[in-house]
Amino acid sequence: MFNWNDLVFFLELARQTRLMPAARRLKVDHTTVSRRISELEKDLAVRLFERKPDGFVLTEDGHRLLAIAEKMEVLGLSVVETIKAVPSEPSGRVRLATMEGIAAYYLTGKLVEFNTLHPQILVELVTERHLINLTKREADVSISFVPPVGPRLDVRKAGAFRLGLFASTDYLSRRGSPKTIEELPAHDFVDYIVDLVAIAKVHWLLDVLEPEHVVFRSSSMAAQQNAVIAGRGIGLLPYFSAKTDPRLISVLGREVRVERDLFITVHEDIQFMGRVRALTRFLFSLFEKDAAYLNELSENAPR
Repeated sequence: MFNWNDLVFFLELARQTRLMPAARRLKVDHTTVSRRISELEKDLAVRLFERKPDGFVLTEDGHRLLAIAEKMEVLGLSVVETIKAVPSEPSGRVRLATMEGIAAYYLTGKLVEFNTLHPQILVELVTERHLINLTKREADVSISFVPPVGPRLDVRKAGAFRLGLFASTDYLSRRGSPKTIEELPAHDFVDYIVDLVAIAKVHWLLDVLEPEHVVFRSSSMAAQQNAVIAGRGIGLLPYFSAKTDPRLISVLGREVRVERDLFITVHEDIQFMGRVRALTRFLFSLFEKDAAYLNELSENAPR
């Protein structure tokens, strides 16, 4: 009979494909992971992984066990939430992954409302330039600008947001405000570092033009916005971030229309867990309620 606890080590190695990342996630030494996998293979009398130079690859038997182990994991996680004397408020940790800009300039403040509604749920907000892998359990829920691809992912469009050109009063007083799109090539721009753009749709300035004069580049949207505020040049910023600072002035207003969709993704294995369901419901409701804020240059927004 095999040790049930070895399945935890098997699942993590299957998702991470390397000993060191799996060990960090499990908070053990990498030799412990290797030993537990070897013991599981010995107990089951099968080879679960092929040891390759670039990592551990599941064998056919390994894939069969992965399907079973993931089901067992879901059932194990559901025990605490379902086997209770009386129904109670969802609780626990939910890791939410998204891009830096929407996390810093929009979601962080909105999650205060979620914490008021669900005080026993801790939301961990993770920001990355690349798409988080939910299949590897790097996060529980993700908000992205492109639909992630992967096995057993529930991906749904939740809304959209618009972006526009913005500059500071200082820049516009020095260089003048462009009156048409045709005048834009003569201006200075703030942009992303091209070779560090992990998701093509994040390089949104290309939807308007390929600027000839880029005076500042950064992989950080927050740094770009601060550079625009400092008067370095014109930048393409989401309405939700530009509205947070009255020093940002809209350039060409609604003549420049760039839009990105918002997708909420959760792995099918955990989508009905109480704390995960509470967060996804809140997010869908939030994007619906704030559709105008995310997509319109309102009267009280910077113009």
